Amino acid sequence: MLLIGRDMSPFVRRVVVSLRLLDIPFERAKWATGDDGDKIAALYPMKRVPVMQLDDGEVLIDSAAILDWIDETVGPDRALIPPRGKARRDVLQICALAQSTLEKALAVLQEREQRPPELVHEPRLAYCKAQLLTGLAMLEARTPAEGWLLAGRVTQADITLASAYEFIAFMLPDLLRAEEILHIAAHHGRAAGLPGFAETSLEQFRK
Repeated sequence: MLLIGRDMSPFVRRVVVSLRLLDIPFERAKWATGDDGDKIAALYPMKRVPVMQLDDGEVLIDSAAILDWIDETVGPDRALIPPRGKARRDVLQICALAQSTLEKALAVLQEREQRPPELVHEPRLAYCKAQLLTGLAMLEARTPAEGWLLAGRVTQADITLASAYEFIAFMLPDLLRAEEILHIAAHHGRAAGLPGFAETSLEQFRK
C-alpha cells in the first residue's frame, strides 16, 4: 500500500510513526500539496494529505480515518487507540486537544506567512496565539514528568502529541516558553526514540 504526503505534515507523520511502530509494511510518495497537487488530485481531488491507497485500490483520506483502519487491521490488543471505555475516551481527548492546538498553530502561520503584512488581521492573530498557548498549557497539565501519557504504554495520544509539538516548535519557536512546556518537551524526547520518528524528523527541512 502507498502513503502519500511529506514528513513536514504532522498529520502524515503520525500515520508514518503508527505504521512503523506496528510493523505494517508500506510504500511512500512524499508529495507536497503545493508542488505535487495534480498527482495527489488523481487520488483525492481536494489535494490534501495524508492519503493512503490500500493494496486493493481503496483510497483512504484524513489521518483519523487512516489510523482507524490501522487499528482495525492490527486488532484490539495492539491498537493504538483502545477499543472502548474510558481508556478510549482519554486517548481521543488528548488527540483532539493536540490536533486543535496544532490547527491554531497553522492559523497563526497563515496570518503571518500567507498574507501581505498590511493585510494581517492582528486581532485574529492574537486570538489564535492565545488559543495555541492555552492548548499547550492544557496538554502540559496532562503530560506526566516520566513515561507515556496513558495506560502505561505508547498510544496514539503519545504519537499525536509528539508530532504536533515538534511541528509547533519547528515552525513557531518564538511563541514557546520553555519553562511552560517542560513535560511536553521531555515527552517529545522519549517519543523521538519510537520507530519512524527519527526518520521523519523535521530537521531534514532546516535550511
